[in-house]
Amino acid sequence: MLSNTSKYAIRAVIYLALHAGEDKKIGIKQISKELSIPTPFLGKILQTLAKHKLLSSTKGPHGGFGLGKKADDIALIEIVDIIDGQDLFKKCMIRLEDCNDKEPCSAHKKYGEIRENLYNLFQKEKISDFAEEIKNGKTKIMI
Repeated sequence: MLSNTSKYAIRAVIYLALHAGEDKKIGIKQISKELSIPTPFLGKILQTLAKHKLLSSTKGPHGGFGLGKKADDIALIEIVDIIDGQDLFKKCMIRLEDCNDKEPCSAHKKYGEIRENLYNLFQKEKISDFAEEIKNGKTKIMI
């Protein structure tokens, strides 16, 4: 469903929500090592998120990345939209370009409800929700 790039981006933002602070930035090498994501690939992802103001970035020996806004204000949909766009929520499941409500493909109506529910979930879920569950030990999600 989600691209690996979106998955890595979500994991990195959750990691920053857990470990970075207003005055504390996390270096890319640390994030890369902790999340087992190749540094150059992660760098491109984080720079893209910083360009869209989702993350803050500071250069230099004490630089790194932090959240660009509060974790409560970052919905999953924002990350996915920046990285992959919203095709997952709008396009035909089997990638038919001419599939629409008037002339649907065989999967259109069935997938439409799933697509809508997934979109609503991604709008509702905030990074802070994931970070809190991890902090409180309520989840087995390993970032």
